Amino acid sequence: MKITRKEVEHVAKLARLALKEDEIETFTLQLSNILTYVDKLNELDTTDVEPTSHVLRVKNVLRDDEVKKSIDREKVLGNAPDRTEEFFRVPKVIE
Repeated sequence: MKITRKEVEHVAKLARLALKEDEIETFTLQLSNILTYVDKLNELDTTDVEPTSHVLRVKNVLRDDEVKKSIDREKVLGNAPDRTEEFFRVPKVIE
């Protein structure tokens, strides 16, 4: 698949790129080569290939949620440098 100079200029304009003349020529050639190479994928027989989003089978390794006893509040607040009743006291961060 060939890409034209006009198409490169159009894409450069959309991307707000100021390309020099030699860069336009270079990108036209490079993009044409890339698209020609990618077009070779159309020659492959993929009728028996299952569509995938990842090369390897991916499975999340998440554990089930379990209800467990929480740490005693007094034990936790015992380590607090500053506390008020049953809460941690922290510096004010919003003015």
